Amino acid sequence: MTGPRHTDQPSHTEPPLPNAETLEVAPGRMREAVEGWLPDLATEQELREALEKAFDYRGDVTLTTKDGKKIEGYVFDRMSGPTLAASFVRILPKDSNQRQKIAYADIAALAFTGRDPAAGKSWEAWVRKYWEKKASGEGGLSLQPESIE
Repeated sequence: MTGPRHTDQPSHTEPPLPNAETLEVAPGRMREAVEGWLPDLATEQELREALEKAFDYRGDVTLTTKDGKKIEGYVFDRMSGPTLAASFVRILPKDSNQRQKIAYADIAALAFTGRDPAAGKSWEAWVRKYWEKKASGEGGLSLQPESIE
């Protein structure tokens, strides 16, 4: 009866590293450049579309309510209902940890005031840069993202 052989050699071989040019990369969702945009909120549809873009935006926005209150912060959630009064946006104000829920019907204005920290940085560019460094023999590489600040 023979058992498994124990050697100093690994029992498998590492697959070759893929070439960055041959990687299959799914295209990311195209993002509009909305930084600094002041959308016209004349119709219900324009308000709903602008708030969807605010939700997708990675920077801060400034909401102005119909009573004149301004809230600057990050839109982290939205709930679209059948009416503006039944639809809500949730925002984390820049100057507070108190999340706020605001009805779409209470929003008078919206401005994309904060900087989008990931603008111009794509997954495809990051992967290409990673494989270029790996192919050049650069050490200390990891699959951790770089700081965006």
